Amino acid sequence: MPNRAAAGPPPPAEGRKAFLLRIDPALFAEIEKWAADELRSVNGQVEYLLREAVKVRRRSRSGA
Repeated sequence: MPNRAAAGPPPPAEGRKAFLLRIDPALFAEIEKWAADELRSVNGQVEYLLREAVKVRRRSRSGA
């Protein structure tokens, strides 16, 4: 049986894009605390915040 740990991290979930994000350590710490408060991972929290920002932008561009 192959050693999965030696193969590196698992591929991203189907249909998801992985990318590197450089972020100020203080901002990361705040997002990390916020994510913990909402029982999310940091990645999940960042994705949630981006989705919410896109919703707001769409509403503002549609004139609603």
